Amino acid sequence: MTTQTKSRLIVFVLSALVWWALTDIGKIEEALIGVIVAAIVSLLAGKFLLTAEKPGRWLRRLKYALIYFFHFLWEMVKANFHVAYLVIHPMTPIKPGIVRIKTKLTGEIAQTVLANSITLTPGTLTVDIDPQKQLLYIHWIDMKSTALEESTEQIAGRFQNLLLEVFE
Repeated sequence: MTTQTKSRLIVFVLSALVWWALTDIGKIEEALIGVIVAAIVSLLAGKFLLTAEKPGRWLRRLKYALIYFFHFLWEMVKANFHVAYLVIHPMTPIKPGIVRIKTKLTGEIAQTVLANSITLTPGTLTVDIDPQKQLLYIHWIDMKSTALEESTEQIAGRFQNLLLEVFE
C-alpha cells in the first residue's frame, strides 16, 4: 500500500469518526452521509496527512494523534476557565499583547496545526507565521512574559512535543 493510500485511509476513518461524533445519528441516511463526506474529504485532502514513508511509524503517529486530540481538548477546557475567570473578575489586571514564539516543527502542515491549535485555545490567537524561521506571532490576552523561550514554553509547549511525534 502506498503512502498516499495509507494517508487517505487514515483521513477517511478519522473524518467518519468525527462526523459520527458530532451528528445525532438516528437514521441510516445520516451515517451514510458521514461516509460520503469522509470519502470526499479523504480524496481531496487525504494525501497531506502522511507525506513521507517511514515504515512502522504510521500506527505510532496515529496513537500520538489521538493522544494529542484529547490533550488539546483538556488544554481548551483549562483556557476557557482562565478566560472566564478574567471576564468574571474585571479588576484582575491583564496584559494583552503580541509575542513571538519559536517552534521546533519544520513542516508546513505541522506548523499550521500548531497555529490552529493555539488559535482555537481561548486567550490566544495566531496572527502570523514565518515558516522559514519557524516563528509564530501570537496575540496573548494575558502575557506572562515577552521572552522568546518563556513564551514558547507557555504557549506552544502544551502542543509542540506531541505534534513532533505526529508530524516529524
